[in-house]
Amino acid sequence: MKKNLLAILVLSLLALPAAAMATPPRPGPYVSGFIGVTVPETVNATSFDGVTTFNDRIKFDPGINVGGTLGYDFGLMRLEGEISYKDLQLNRVTDRDSGQRFRIADGNVDTTAFMANVFFDMHNNTPITPYLGGGIGFATLHLNDVVSTAGDFLYEADDQVVLAYQAGAGLEIALNRQLSLDLAYRYFGTSQASFINTEFEVQTHNATMGLRLKF
Repeated sequence: MKKNLLAILVLSLLALPAAAMATPPRPGPYVSGFIGVTVPETVNATSFDGVTTFNDRIKFDPGINVGGTLGYDFGLMRLEGEISYKDLQLNRVTDRDSGQRFRIADGNVDTTAFMANVFFDMHNNTPITPYLGGGIGFATLHLNDVVSTAGDFLYEADDQVVLAYQAGAGLEIALNRQLSLDLAYRYFGTSQASFINTEFEVQTHNATMGLRLKF
């Protein structure tokens, strides 16, 4: 997945010459809101019950991704601040050493991210503007108590603040001079979170639809 992230960033750089030759854009500040789906990757985790260390594998269910941005369009480049929330529900935990599986009855990771993004717009003579870019920031993760359907208590609730990063692409579809539809994909990841008795990273694929209003 890190190779995919690198490829997206390389494409962003390759897109700059094309953007430079594009139709002159209209700069200005903007706000946007979006909603969509987040599809978490299955991740490896390490947990500790006070005596034994376990090597786990955590599978999540798809969840909701909602957020908003405040930014400034410089023409060929946009800078923005973003706040987003993702609800990551645990589906199954597998002990990688024994193969034992635990179906999850209750347990999720509330993920709130604060990002600084940069996007490069490839303007042209149509109302549709492709763009590429990414961002860095931090995420606050709240792990709720994780309990299996058999009543096994797996992970204890805790909060962590971790480094976050994202990269992706999208299409801005102009509806009029001020309002546009934004269709986007983002790969979102974090550094390793060390909760009370478990450690893992968050890695998600996100598809969103939103509206962008330029002033």
